[in-house]
Amino acid sequence: MMHMTLYWSVEVTLLVDSWRTDSWPSYLLTLLACAVASVFYQYMEDRRIRLRSMSAAAATPPSNPSEPSPASPLIPKLSRLRRVNPAKLASSVLFGVNSAIGYLLMLAIMSFNGGVFLSIVAGLTVGYWLFRFSDEETSAAVENPCACA
Repeated sequence: MMHMTLYWSVEVTLLVDSWRTDSWPSYLLTLLACAVASVFYQYMEDRRIRLRSMSAAAATPPSNPSEPSPASPLIPKLSRLRRVNPAKLASSVLFGVNSAIGYLLMLAIMSFNGGVFLSIVAGLTVGYWLFRFSDEETSAAVENPCACA
């Protein structure tokens, strides 16, 4: 039976039918696995953001005021699409992996077990504190280069 409200029990089925808990040790190991996956999610997000900021800094050409601005900046040139930037490719792969982990964490929370919910939130909090807390000062510059936003 699938629960549709938050419940508190050591009996939970998580993600697949074979991942069932029926005792305190198995339940606590499941909660630990959820917390570790949440910390890993924040670590991967930190790596992806750092890789993207490094590749953006390396790819930024020096500004030359004598050069004319491109006629259509929103349409990339075909030659730029053909080149494979390894940093951009790695950042895209990290984005995919991190998205998959994030969706799996969301599905785990959708088990509606209170302990699973709290362990994932605690893991995300600890992971943010360990890996991404220093991003607060730099994220505005990385995410949005416009000073007016």
